[in-house]
Amino acid sequence: MKNNEIVALVTGGASGLGEASVRELISKGAKVAILDRDQERGKSLAKELGSNVMFVPTDVTSEESVVSAISQAKEKYGFINVVVNCAGIAVAEKTVGKDGAHKLASFNKTLNINLSGSFNVSRLASEAMQSNSLNDQGERGVIINTASVAAFDGQKGQVAYAASKGGVASMTLPMARDLAQVGIRVLAIAPGLFMTPMLVGLPEKALESLSSQPLFPQRLGDPKEFGELVLFMIGAAYLNAEVVRLDAGIRLP
Repeated sequence: MKNNEIVALVTGGASGLGEASVRELISKGAKVAILDRDQERGKSLAKELGSNVMFVPTDVTSEESVVSAISQAKEKYGFINVVVNCAGIAVAEKTVGKDGAHKLASFNKTLNINLSGSFNVSRLASEAMQSNSLNDQGERGVIINTASVAAFDGQKGQVAYAASKGGVASMTLPMARDLAQVGIRVLAIAPGLFMTPMLVGLPEKALESLSSQPLFPQRLGDPKEFGELVLFMIGAAYLNAEVVRLDAGIRLP
């Protein structure tokens, strides 16, 4: 898929890894619809990046909201052929802690946004993609979901987050099998420790400690590197049904 042929939906696109993906796509000539709940940041980013970006306030857990967002993107650009799902939340809570058992509400909320939200957008976007014309690689679209290294080596207090990201990783292969017949590839990225809004507010000593954990290079990931991998995956037509760790070799203790 050539860069100037890309019309992408990026959920969670107003900040963090989603924003980095938006910036990388736009810099290479793609068109992007930012789907996010943060209207102030979303509108500001769209205005900054120009006419090839639109912002649509979206709740990824709502069918009605996502259908509306897809409709608006198709109305502006004519079609969509890429989805990058970055919308998500992190919860730090032990199965049993000093305050008692893990709250079921926070567990369910994490799964609802991270896992069900990714599936909701993927299923509705792939329905829209199936009417696309085939490109010269015989494909109609690409879906890239965001898992996490926590899917494989989650730490204490990450039971909800790890479960949600493990679900994202696990649905990659069956979704790719489902959508192969209509020419849509499905991939996932499992990022390690990245300098995103979740980490920016940590004390300097904490950031130094986290930076020493990757094998090499020993630093936090730059969100731009996530965006670069997104762009590579879109263009690599033989890459499908794979979860790629982007983590400098880290294995969480």
